[in-house]
Amino acid sequence: MTYEEFNEFCRALKSTTYVMQWGGSHVWKVGGKVFAIGGWAEDTPAFTFKVTEIAFELLRDQPGLSPPYLASRGMKWIQHYGAPGLADPELNDYLRPSHALVGHRLTKKKQKELGLGE
Repeated sequence: MTYEEFNEFCRALKSTTYVMQWGGSHVWKVGGKVFAIGGWAEDTPAFTFKVTEIAFELLRDQPGLSPPYLASRGMKWIQHYGAPGLADPELNDYLRPSHALVGHRLTKKKQKELGLGE
């Protein structure tokens, strides 16, 4: 997946915002909270996203994937940084729930303002 494809996919998710920060990383947020990051890899595109505990256990030791060091506030992160990693459709299948995980942790008022959970 390219950064352009990553940004296009994240842009299509409900109530997302985009900012370029942290040394040129593509950062996607919902309700002001980060759910996905494109960047931080030297040679190839890398994508970081939040996952459930179960997904974390399944993915953390897979080739091309690893847990990055991030302040998690109780949530787990996985970074796709190289081959074989995840195929594009699989990556999308983790980005979607990453968005939902973050959206569900917002206040009910904020969720309603953003039209989430409808």
